Amino acid sequence: MTSLTEQDLIARASALIALCSDKGLKIATAESCTGGLVAALLTEVPGSSAVVDRGFVTYSNEAKADMLGVPMTLIEAQGAVSAEVAGAMAQGALRNSKADIAVAITGIAGPGGGSIEKPVGLVHFATAHTGHAPRHFEQRFHDKGRSSIRQAALDFALKLLEEEAIK
Repeated sequence: MTSLTEQDLIARASALIALCSDKGLKIATAESCTGGLVAALLTEVPGSSAVVDRGFVTYSNEAKADMLGVPMTLIEAQGAVSAEVAGAMAQGALRNSKADIAVAITGIAGPGGGSIEKPVGLVHFATAHTGHAPRHFEQRFHDKGRSSIRQAALDFALKLLEEEAIK
């Protein structure tokens, strides 16, 4: 994956905000390993308040449960970094906001916390879009450091929001 510049990301975010504004769509984010990077990028764009409804930074399992309604039993059974939890996060972000589109991100940015089954660089994404089927994506980013994984996750989440907005 090529590294995008800040200007590239802001240009993409600006285009996304303009598209969503034209379509009357609102966005919510539910972020764990990215710690709010997606919401921060989107709100860097002037006029984003017409599109960005809210961002949930749910780094802890308790935050996922409290803010998004992810069942603790699901987190305990599947692990916080799982397709099931990412899906529940996206649905919870949609349910607990006035958004039409939500993206959720949960992963292992490292340097610790990985295992053979769930290595550093594993990130699960989910989207929820009113009137559309939810989607899940698993990415395994190369472990080139915490910042690199978080940036790759930001880029992929932006791509997912772009795809949802054109539906």
